[in-house]
Amino acid sequence: MEELRERVLTLAVYIAENGATVRDAAKQFGVSKSTVHKDVTCRLKDYHAGLYEQVREVLEQNKSERHLRGGYATREKYRLLQKNECKPS
Repeated sequence: MEELRERVLTLAVYIAENGATVRDAAKQFGVSKSTVHKDVTCRLKDYHAGLYEQVREVLEQNKSERHLRGGYATREKYRLLQKNECKPS
């Protein structure tokens, strides 16, 4: 039970301090995105209400920006593909 509490708080602090996405936190700590999401949206509220509010704000911000990040990633992918096609063999 203490391990669960520690994981929840560690994930929450990481997200709050770094403005990280659920995916970033999952990758950083080697857990699934589902685990991170459940920890910070359901369990965290029972352990630390103030931190829960901070994390909720970060997640809302990330949610509102995700379409921008997706567009940037796609643009970058095609930019790199185009750059590699122009190189002489």
